[in-house]
Amino acid sequence: MNRRELLTGAAAMVAAVTAGRAFAAEPGKMDHDHMGMGGMDMHHDHKATRNQKLIDAASDCVLKADICLQHCIVSMGEGDKTLAACAQSANQVAAVCEALRQMASAEAKHLPQLAKVVMEVCKDCEDECKKKDKHPECKACGEACAACYKECKAIAI
Repeated sequence: MNRRELLTGAAAMVAAVTAGRAFAAEPGKMDHDHMGMGGMDMHHDHKATRNQKLIDAASDCVLKADICLQHCIVSMGEGDKTLAACAQSANQVAAVCEALRQMASAEAKHLPQLAKVVMEVCKDCEDECKKKDKHPECKACGEACAACYKECKAIAI
């Protein structure tokens, strides 16, 4: 297997994962028909968590970082080596923002400490994406990182 085949395979795998996350994590697009067991409503409470803005920002950041990463991988496979640092930062921000989303959803005790770390990772990614903002995927990722940074700053210690 040569390098081009490896990169193409990796890009296809990332595309599949990204598509799955996009459907699973897209805010406001969930099916609210929770009927089951003979028509009984299985969902009791539609109350949003107190961390809803943070959850939404983290979810959007994961989605945009995944799209940016996919773009970088495809571009690198076509020979553009300038996107390696952007791909690395998008990969890191997707990982920490997914953890942030889960911790915020759980209203975890250590969420403020995690938010502080995520702020740093988001700022680094935003800075890297600004260097590549001629690419719409990178620009969108940088904007999502800036929004997530803002929401993290509200709770970080």
